[in-house]
Amino acid sequence: MDTKVIAFANNKGGSGKSTGCSCIAAALSRQGKRVLCVDGDMQLNLTLSFFDEERAFEFAKSAFNTYTLLTKDAAARDCIRRTEYENVDVLPSSTLMSGVEYELFAKWQRETILKRALAEVKDSGDYDYILLDAPPTLGCLVMNMLVCADHLIIPLEASPWGLFGLANMFDFVENVKGINPELTVLGVLVTKVDTRKNYFKQTIDDLGKLENVHVFGEVIRLDSAKEWAQDNSKPVVFYRPSSRASKEFETVAREIVALTSK
Repeated sequence: MDTKVIAFANNKGGSGKSTGCSCIAAALSRQGKRVLCVDGDMQLNLTLSFFDEERAFEFAKSAFNTYTLLTKDAAARDCIRRTEYENVDVLPSSTLMSGVEYELFAKWQRETILKRALAEVKDSGDYDYILLDAPPTLGCLVMNMLVCADHLIIPLEASPWGLFGLANMFDFVENVKGINPELTVLGVLVTKVDTRKNYFKQTIDDLGKLENVHVFGEVIRLDSAKEWAQDNSKPVVFYRPSSRASKEFETVAREIVALTSK
């Protein structure tokens, strides 16, 4: 199949974007899919999901990362790093991404920089999926990611503030469609679920009232295995494949494949 580009974005922080992106990448790879993860956040969380701190900061300080790809015309292939896992590569981020909005503002056709930068890699067919981990903002960088993407997944925390700002996210998507009319919202992925709390049910009920918005059938529950995996710089799908969290991400990955194969 053609390479599918999927962005993970939500303007609210703490919704599980990086965890979802890394774990779904791992789950897709276990299903035989070749995946490239692109870290777009200055916090480096996606990069740290596959590499220890020393290597992540080495990449961040180098001339080849998301920051130099966007601002210094670094070639995407030179920025890609192999992980220890078969079928999963990472394009790491940099702490300099904190100032990337200012630098992008002065660029020619600034909304399409990432799409142009990744075009050769996407067209090569080397990957089945390219997953983009966006920062919790709605600025030019996230615009770049959504212009580059075929699909959007919105991770959403099952908490009283989880739904806050979702309307802004959908408004932003409509603005992006002025440049990328093919962008589709693949679905909302409910995360950090504690099924003992009534607010989980309310979150699901509220999402069910939204028109033409797909909600993934599986939710991601709270599971300490994810924290232990992060502490060991591994996606939980690789760190503890038998865990509940791993099985949940495997289920979501299968649904993603089904939705993107239509």
